[in-house]
Amino acid sequence: MLTVGTYLADRYEILSKIGAGGMSDVYKAKDHILGRFVAIKVLKPEFSEDRGFVSKFRTEAQSAAGLEHPNIVNIYDVGSEEGLYYIVMEYVEGITLKTYIEKKGQLSFKEAVSIAIQVARGIESAHAKQITHRDIKPQNIIISTEGKVKVTDFGIAKAASSNTISSDVMGSVHYSSPEQARNGFVDGRSDIYSLGIVMYEMVTGRVPFDGDTTVAVAIQHLQEEMTPPGNYAENLPVSLEKIIVKCAQKNPDRRYQTIEELLDDLRKSLQTPDEDFVVIAPLVDNGKTKVISEEELRQIKEQRQPVEQRAQEPVSSRPAQETVYGEDEDDDEDMEDDDGDLNPKMDKAVTIMAIVVAAIILIVIIYLIGSFFDLFHTGGKQPESQTETQTETESESESAAEEKIVVENVRGKTQQEAQNILEAQGLFMFVIAEQKSDQPEGTVLEQDPIGGSSVEKGTTVNVIVAGTENINYTDDDNNEENIPVPSVVGKMEKDAASMLEAAGFRVSKSYQYNSSVDAGKVISQSPNGGTAPKGSTVTIVISQGEQSVTVPNVVGDTKDTANSKLTKEGLKVDVKEAYDNSVPAGQVIRQSIAGGKVVPAGTTVTITVSLGPEESKTYSFNKTYSAPENAVSASYTVTGSNGVTYDSGTVDVDGSLTVSVSDMECDSGTVTITWTIEVIDEEGLSETSTRQESHSVKFTKQ
Repeated sequence: MLTVGTYLADRYEILSKIGAGGMSDVYKAKDHILGRFVAIKVLKPEFSEDRGFVSKFRTEAQSAAGLEHPNIVNIYDVGSEEGLYYIVMEYVEGITLKTYIEKKGQLSFKEAVSIAIQVARGIESAHAKQITHRDIKPQNIIISTEGKVKVTDFGIAKAASSNTISSDVMGSVHYSSPEQARNGFVDGRSDIYSLGIVMYEMVTGRVPFDGDTTVAVAIQHLQEEMTPPGNYAENLPVSLEKIIVKCAQKNPDRRYQTIEELLDDLRKSLQTPDEDFVVIAPLVDNGKTKVISEEELRQIKEQRQPVEQRAQEPVSSRPAQETVYGEDEDDDEDMEDDDGDLNPKMDKAVTIMAIVVAAIILIVIIYLIGSFFDLFHTGGKQPESQTETQTETESESESAAEEKIVVENVRGKTQQEAQNILEAQGLFMFVIAEQKSDQPEGTVLEQDPIGGSSVEKGTTVNVIVAGTENINYTDDDNNEENIPVPSVVGKMEKDAASMLEAAGFRVSKSYQYNSSVDAGKVISQSPNGGTAPKGSTVTIVISQGEQSVTVPNVVGDTKDTANSKLTKEGLKVDVKEAYDNSVPAGQVIRQSIAGGKVVPAGTTVTITVSLGPEESKTYSFNKTYSAPENAVSASYTVTGSNGVTYDSGTVDVDGSLTVSVSDMECDSGTVTITWTIEVIDEEGLSETSTRQESHSVKFTKQ
């Protein structure tokens, strides 16, 4: 451990320790030549003593130093001093994405896509230079105080091997691709898978696969189906959900093939989040989950065992500050060694093999020279024709041995149909058992090898068919043990599989939508109860919950067309009507659930259908009333049936009164007139009186 004030290369002054990972410590330092702060990653002593590892570490670091991008933590220098090996990197003040997710729980759609785009840009720059990160995870993504997203540790994961993995390994295995878990070939698509898992965690606040050990998590990456992120993120747009699902496909060929393709869809998602535009390649082998073999499982456990043991070792904790590089900085986990570099043990093995091959070549040369001069002659020379015939026979034999056939899937076929199909392929079929089933008698329930397997011509395919009772035809010949089949209906998928495996059965899974059984629980099993041969396969059907459908966009469609589209998708329709000056009568103005949104089947969508422009609803009134004899004036009021007084006044009259009113909001009302009558008597005196009259009237539509 370096102390504060120490200088490296007479240039970098150590200011403080800011992080610790599985194989290195990270320090904040001052570059006194360029006058800037830097972060320095220093290999721990136990790894500095491994020359093979150090050489590989420096090579990869130097390769990554060629990367320059705004979304990458750039590497400035690689060096060594008095047994210390270090990398000088760009210093970024901020927090890791892991910490950010832990603080916020779930990130919004736009925030998650923005971060993913910046991470993808950094990965794109590296992939363009043939550098695969191999350890994309939130702990290796830094959000600076200015909001800039940067990816760290490019090229470093490739240098890590099983002896460099620390207690932080659990932080990496959650994001590792299936090919990394099985130590297979790794390319840029592994980074895409890991980024998909990171996006999943951003929008849901959790990782899709979790467990108590790295082995448990790795096996889930290989075998388990991922719960759709939309199950945990209620308002997640369909485009981002599909992007995450495509990134996290177990088969690399079904993922985005390049980071550029992913970037295109992420940008499009920001523009049209509810559009279902993501295309995922169809499943092969009927979409059946590949079950890891016992041998593969043993190898994974052996590779992970040192990890589990080292996970118990203490690791120096990071200071409680948020200026980080190595919160996890575990350049710790590279779960494959198929990248073309050799570790020391392999190097020794290759050397030995080279010596052996050289010796064999020398022996062959001596033999050929001796044969040419007949030094090894012990009998008659084999006839040339016989030699040629023998060679041809051997070649034909080898060719026949190498001929492989892809087994057809005959599950669900009748026994006779299955036999015809397999025999046409040059295979044999043997019924090893009958099992009670809700399928028609004679239907093939299981087969071994499964459909899609590659086998040699003439291989026997064992099948189990539906019958009226459980019969094991192999008992007498093979003395296989029949054991009780536990009932797992209603149990969670993992618990059901564990129970059946513990009882001695293999497990085959299929999935169905079911509105009455919670997602993840077993709907049915075959065989259901009774007994079956130990080691035989029990098929369980797991509920995917209520079926989800994508709401079609029906705005602008006619009422009948919209109703047809929605009901075809399994949705219910409620129709409302409204006047609209811009939408022709009969067309849909709006819908209650936007097109492209994913909802449970049976959800009601309310559509509003246009009645066209709204008709005028104002009224007028005009009428002349004859005045009584001697009437000199009149006062009047016009009151609508809605209680509103629309007009009133007092006017002089000369034989008649005209009442005229417009813009009234009802179609009827009352006109009240009070006439003032003046009478002059014989003495010339004037007398006045009043007379009131009321008229119920109808108004005229304007």
